[in-house]
Amino acid sequence: MLQIGQPAPVFSLADADMESVDLAAFKGKKNVVLYFYPRDDTPGCTLQAIEFSDHDEEFARHDCVVLGVSPDDCISHAEFRDKHGLSVCLLADPEAEVCEQYGVREVRECNGVKKTCIVRATFVIDKKGRLRHVLHGVNQRGHAMQVLQLVRQINSECRSPKTK
Repeated sequence: MLQIGQPAPVFSLADADMESVDLAAFKGKKNVVLYFYPRDDTPGCTLQAIEFSDHDEEFARHDCVVLGVSPDDCISHAEFRDKHGLSVCLLADPEAEVCEQYGVREVRECNGVKKTCIVRATFVIDKKGRLRHVLHGVNQRGHAMQVLQLVRQINSECRSPKTK
């Protein structure tokens, strides 16, 4: 299980436009909100992605980029993005390797059948590449604003002088 304060596992995944996005590229430049969701275009996942997109400019004002990750492929992400006018960057993890790295992949049993699922979770990573907040089992409604508050807190901590 990932712990607050440890370095965030680095990865490189393709976005909806099939361009590679490397987490390490944000180190020293941007805070990162990395959220994991089960599937494109489902009601809860759509609500969450729309809320993050609605606040995308506010995140950007706080030197923060929002990245959404699911096992869906790039084509699915592009259709999802275009259908709902999403502005957040959606990353494809079809083998669920990054989901595994972040501990959001779990096996559940339903009616005697085992199924691999992605647990909804959000990780806030600071500019130093360290995990600052880890949120599991999040409620989609209002989650973006909750996370924005955490990002604001990180930025205010960075701005406050240690010594005068």
